[in-house]
Amino acid sequence: MNRKKGMGMLKGSGWALLLMLMMMLSVGKMTASSEEEECENRWIHIRKLPSRFNLDLLANCSEYLMLDDLCPYLGNHGLGQKTHNRSRSWYRTDPSMLELVFHRRMLEYPCLTQDPMRAKAIYLPYYAGLDALRYLYGSESNFSALHGLHLFHFLQQDNPQIWARHMAHDHFLVMARPAWDFSQPLTNDPPFWGTSFLELPQFFNLTALTLEARAWPWQEHAVPYPTSFHPLNLGLLESWITRVRRSKRSILALFAGGGGGGGGGSSSPNIRRSIRSECENATSDPSYEKLCEIVDCSNGVCEHDPVRFMRPMLQASFCLQPPGDTPTRRSTFDSILAGCIPVFFEDLSAKSQYGWHLPENEFEDFSVSIPKEEVVFKGLRILNVLQRIPRSKVRSLRKRVLALIPNVLYRKHDSSPGLKAKKDAFDLAIDGTLDKIRSRVQELHSVI
Repeated sequence: MNRKKGMGMLKGSGWALLLMLMMMLSVGKMTASSEEEECENRWIHIRKLPSRFNLDLLANCSEYLMLDDLCPYLGNHGLGQKTHNRSRSWYRTDPSMLELVFHRRMLEYPCLTQDPMRAKAIYLPYYAGLDALRYLYGSESNFSALHGLHLFHFLQQDNPQIWARHMAHDHFLVMARPAWDFSQPLTNDPPFWGTSFLELPQFFNLTALTLEARAWPWQEHAVPYPTSFHPLNLGLLESWITRVRRSKRSILALFAGGGGGGGGGSSSPNIRRSIRSECENATSDPSYEKLCEIVDCSNGVCEHDPVRFMRPMLQASFCLQPPGDTPTRRSTFDSILAGCIPVFFEDLSAKSQYGWHLPENEFEDFSVSIPKEEVVFKGLRILNVLQRIPRSKVRSLRKRVLALIPNVLYRKHDSSPGLKAKKDAFDLAIDGTLDKIRSRVQELHSVI
């Protein structure tokens, strides 16, 4: 698809008009309702940004270097195309569309206000991950320290009092990439991988919702990778959970991913290589049809095809979540969705990342932790560890995993009232962001 076709898709779907109308309707509905008291400490203002910061970036969907054509994944407001024509909940969702998905959901947030001075938080609908692509892969890779400066200059020139009111502590945005991709030190010359957005002093005070956060910056917080499951009503969600609960678990452990193979890559020890070796040499167990299974997702073959890995996950008791290029994995949330108990090999994979969605103090209630060093360097057998877990404990772990399913999915926009009453990944992210901003603003004013 060329750029003209991409632009035609956007114009044909009435994107700009729809976004504007949705904002007006949402604000008008709430300000006129009797529920206004419930929004007293939850008002959010969506900052109006020129289209070059969001919608125009979608017009280039087929032109980003080093990437496949992103245009097919713009459908359904970023959820992507349905996996098949009769599907009511499953889509070919690309994680890079989280900024678009989040923006669309913000437009139906019940506590929107057109008055920024009344708002407790200011949302910047800036598609930072998409805008970063020209610095990551394009001709501007040598100018990555400039990423975000054009946004800052606009915020300084257009109603600067909004940005200055709390020194930007009340602002937040979504970045659909790991924070590491925006964390190149400004002193790097020549530049390495990444942009310097999160290293710019101008943005030190805003809250960044990323797919993976670093351990130390207070302004970053990780939110779940979007899965392919986006139900429209409560019945569809409950039907899926029932299917997950009743699914026969005939496989002890499953690994869906790439890496760790013997060809072409490094032969140095690593956790993925250990998993593949152990799985390929697994013996039998009378309690399971298979002790271990690998779903090869090399070269991105699973990324937009959830059937490829969800069916095996539904049959597995445990899903192995080894770190790869970065500690976190979308597969973590796919496995929870399938009722497959996640097995982590380092805390950075989830425990120290997703506290709003996967409570850190409850990790042992829904997951298993096995230190990767014990496996790679000391010969600890993963399957032996999992086989020793009592069946009663396995049932308890899975029960808690099932309870977490609503926490990690992004429901479809315009969903039914019944489903809206059950908080999803978006709702929990907003709650956490408001709490975070409230704390920072109070601290700021106590110091002043």
